[in-house]
Amino acid sequence: MRIFRVIIAAIILLAGINYSTQAQQDSIVLSKIIDKSKELSESRPVERAYVHFDKPYYSVADTVWLKGYVTMEQNLPTQLSKIMYVEVINSRDSLVQTLKLPLVNGVAEGSIPLNQGTYRQGNYHFRAYTLWMLNFDHAHLFTRTIPVGEAIDKELITHFSYENTQTDKSQLIDATLQFKSAENIPLPNKQVTWEVNSNFDVVSKGKGTTDQNGVLKIKIDPRKNGPITDGELVTRLEIASDDILTKSFKLAPVKNEYDLQFFPEGGELISGIPLKVGFKAINAAGLGADIKGTVTDGGGATVLQIASSHLGMGSFMFTPEEGKSYKASVNFPDGSTKTYDLPKVVAAGASVQVDNTDPLTLQVKILANNTYFSVNKNKTLFLVGTHGGVICYAAKTKLNSQLINAKIPKETFPSGIMQITLFSESGQPISERLAFNNPSSQVKVELKTDLAAYRPRQKVKLSVTAKNGADPMDGNYSVSVTDDQKVPVDEDAEVTIYSSLLLTNDLKGYVEKPNYYFNKPDEKKLSDLDVLLLTQGYRRFNFKEALTAQFPPIAVLPEQDMRVTGTLRDRTGMPVRKGALRLTVTDSRISAETVTSPTGTFAFPNLVIPDSSEVVINAKYSAGGSSLMIMLDGQPAAPAFKNLHPQTETVNIDSALAPYLDNSKRKYSYLRTLKEVKIEGTKIKRPSHSDHPSLTSLGNINVTVVEGDRFKNFASIAQAMQNSLNGVTFFQNNFYVSRDYNAGSRIPMQIFLNGAPIDFTGLMAVLPEEVENVEIFLKDELGTIDRLYNTRGVLVVNTKKPVKGQKISVQDLRNMIPEANLLKFSPKGFARQREFYSPKYVNPANTYNFNDLRTTIYWNPKVITGAGGTSAMEYYNADGNGTYRVVIEGIDKNGQVSRSVHRYTVK
Repeated sequence: MRIFRVIIAAIILLAGINYSTQAQQDSIVLSKIIDKSKELSESRPVERAYVHFDKPYYSVADTVWLKGYVTMEQNLPTQLSKIMYVEVINSRDSLVQTLKLPLVNGVAEGSIPLNQGTYRQGNYHFRAYTLWMLNFDHAHLFTRTIPVGEAIDKELITHFSYENTQTDKSQLIDATLQFKSAENIPLPNKQVTWEVNSNFDVVSKGKGTTDQNGVLKIKIDPRKNGPITDGELVTRLEIASDDILTKSFKLAPVKNEYDLQFFPEGGELISGIPLKVGFKAINAAGLGADIKGTVTDGGGATVLQIASSHLGMGSFMFTPEEGKSYKASVNFPDGSTKTYDLPKVVAAGASVQVDNTDPLTLQVKILANNTYFSVNKNKTLFLVGTHGGVICYAAKTKLNSQLINAKIPKETFPSGIMQITLFSESGQPISERLAFNNPSSQVKVELKTDLAAYRPRQKVKLSVTAKNGADPMDGNYSVSVTDDQKVPVDEDAEVTIYSSLLLTNDLKGYVEKPNYYFNKPDEKKLSDLDVLLLTQGYRRFNFKEALTAQFPPIAVLPEQDMRVTGTLRDRTGMPVRKGALRLTVTDSRISAETVTSPTGTFAFPNLVIPDSSEVVINAKYSAGGSSLMIMLDGQPAAPAFKNLHPQTETVNIDSALAPYLDNSKRKYSYLRTLKEVKIEGTKIKRPSHSDHPSLTSLGNINVTVVEGDRFKNFASIAQAMQNSLNGVTFFQNNFYVSRDYNAGSRIPMQIFLNGAPIDFTGLMAVLPEEVENVEIFLKDELGTIDRLYNTRGVLVVNTKKPVKGQKISVQDLRNMIPEANLLKFSPKGFARQREFYSPKYVNPANTYNFNDLRTTIYWNPKVITGAGGTSAMEYYNADGNGTYRVVIEGIDKNGQVSRSVHRYTVK
């Protein structure tokens, strides 16, 4: 049951409380703000997803253990959605794997084996969401980049770095590569040939020889097709005449430029009002850059000195004067200096300012300058505090003074971001500020081991106590135990349940080192967190949209169960009413029956189908069952898009994960992959647009190719293309070039199937497994097709070439044709549940003759504290000596988010 909680208060004025005769009108305005916000929060409640992984990185052949948490208003476990999806996307933005997990009281658990062949070394982008979350900005889906290293078939250890020198007319990339053997020995005097691919073309190439340290330095001068922004460096190192090792490196160079932005508290620089101004400086990679500088006025006089305090962010107090302009001259880490304009000074205005140093109350000031006060004296102002779009506090006051103080009790807000908005008498938002409400110090989940130090393979008894003050908390948690020596962690850079659910999930943009603010917080970190919210400059909830009822459209309903839906039709295409259907799952006892509606639609609800199962729907029991067609509805899915935060990718996995991969090499020493033996023959030409004379004018340069494998999890290619084509927008059965569509153009793209023009209806008849690839031409260079079909842009669907085989009999052919009243398919089912294996050492000293090289010592996603607020578990240590790290994360039934870290010694 959802709770709408709001406190209506009167702000205590410095001169006392004073109400005007317009109290009724004031109530109407405040009621409108509350009602519109309530309408939005109830019709479009916000869900947040978080995934707890057993460790921050992995090796091929490992298993990823995970637990998902989905919350909604007041951080309560969601009751809206019952299914969660977790996707794995590789560095080429291709979908590798999807887990479909049942949500029970807002939590789900699963695992992903990183099988050889499917996974290889690289950065993998994990994404988690519910279908309901797809109705809103996809930037708020849970995302995390996790590096995966190779230890089994390692042939080369490499280290790669480059510097980019770029102007408007030229670009020069100086790259340095070091090659080592799998035994970490440098490879000197080895011949290396290399090439750089960008925009599906080779833009630079060359060759060289490694020095005595296995180092090769190359210069990349891409004179063809402009500068490289997203490319790949491919190297081929010759070990011997018949042994060449290939290694690829991602190139995403940007201009070596810095950027600096200023963010006045409340939104504007208002003349005559002392206010805090936040600033944020970043480098070309989007990471914080520490600066020092000077603020001067229009006459060149120095106003104050500024310096960043954390990751390029900082703040300063400042009273701007009317009619003056201000500049900041700053020094960057590379010694360069640049001057930036501060925002323009506003002649009249009011600002809301926040002091968040008191742990119990939020100190709020409303300041109006002389000009604004003289015009708006005695008018009503409204102050509204929200959390996730839900109003938790509302107050009104009269502008009888240029300074108004208010105290907002933090206990009225859940933990997380508080949005404080000041409204004018007419109900228009005029100033806004974000502040953070830290989890209560009374809320604690404590971990305790029966001993402070253990021996290898000794049993550990771990107890959990969850309390809110003296009251026990009934919560659902997950526990991970790892070996600190094998799995070292940068705790400031971790993605945790605090940093995700309470902070970054409500912000758009990259937050560097998000757990810094929660890892052993002190006064400085709380101040840095306040500056972060001052400079991040984005809110999930927008009052202007809420008050004008500009709500985001709802395209997907929440999933309350797994179901199969569709329509039963006869051979003429007409829907069949009251048609009897039966669903069965092959090799299982799962079955269900249903009857179609008057419009021919059907639904099989509340299914529990394991993934990779074959499902059969049979209509033969219906009247005229021998001539019926069963048509399934499509399944919504998140569209493919690039990693929104490339800063999180690990460039040199070999060195960054060295201790972990060294251990994995020993752990998986029994695994080896046989080298592939290639038998060269005539190269088979893949289907493409160039096979068709009518499309040869498109050329081969400005084309993006999407492989058919990306569409394999969709019910139809028409549905798949709606969600999987970068740079393309789908609307009302037409595809458009996104940049043109966003600019207002409604000229659709032309679709071709194997060279023949088709429309969206024709596309619906193409099955995903038949598609070799889809070619995207966002621009028809010669304009031949655009002029002929009155379109803009081209989509070419190429199907696979039929495999030549032996002749078959008529009966065999008949057996291959599916029955009209029978449909076989493999829907996306629930991922199969696996149990984490933890060995039991009854007599470890004498009985077990093998090395226990586990890195995840223990994983338990089912830690329930219950009404007593306690839980206990047992496991055995591995062979590794040193420090073991225990992490617990989770949520209690009242929405209290908790996390705790405990360490003990093994020696």
